[in-house]
Amino acid sequence: ANEINVSNASALLADITPETPVEQTRHDLAHDLLDDIGHLDAQLTESHRKISRAVAASSTTVTELFGVGPMTAAILIGNTGDIRRFRNRDHFAAYTGTAPVEFSSGGRTVHRLSRRGNRTLNSAIHMTAVTQLRHRHSAGRVYFDRKVAEGKTKREALRSLKRHVSNAVYRQLLADANRLAR
Repeated sequence: ANEINVSNASALLADITPETPVEQTRHDLAHDLLDDIGHLDAQLTESHRKISRAVAASSTTVTELFGVGPMTAAILIGNTGDIRRFRNRDHFAAYTGTAPVEFSSGGRTVHRLSRRGNRTLNSAIHMTAVTQLRHRHSAGRVYFDRKVAEGKTKREALRSLKRHVSNAVYRQLLADANRLAR
């Protein structure tokens, strides 16, 4: 899986000698596009640096959770606001869309995925859960494997892991808020 970047593309483009006016126009447009992409790459890198500095300055402990880097922490902190507005972890889970929704039919009760809540927060929690799943040594993977061994489907186990991550995020953000309030 060779990844192409601006410098590789520029080198490839430098090896091409246009022979017709149409090829020259395409060549010039490709150079312009590469310049634009290089500028956007630089802006993105600088944005990541600024976000990383802001998260570090916030002295949050949410980045101590496995799978939560500065970008995910910024999403979690920014979209949550004051964590103390949630009475407990269940209310936070409902807000993030990680609280299961009960569905009953014919005497059978199952829990389904909630489509409610803040989808951006849900996505950040999902990315964290998937990151934990990809690493066999993580506590999240151990938790997931235990749920599957208990008879849950992989989809149900992932939903359970997302709720587990949501609870951990709530604990960390609440601890941060309490520490900073002193």
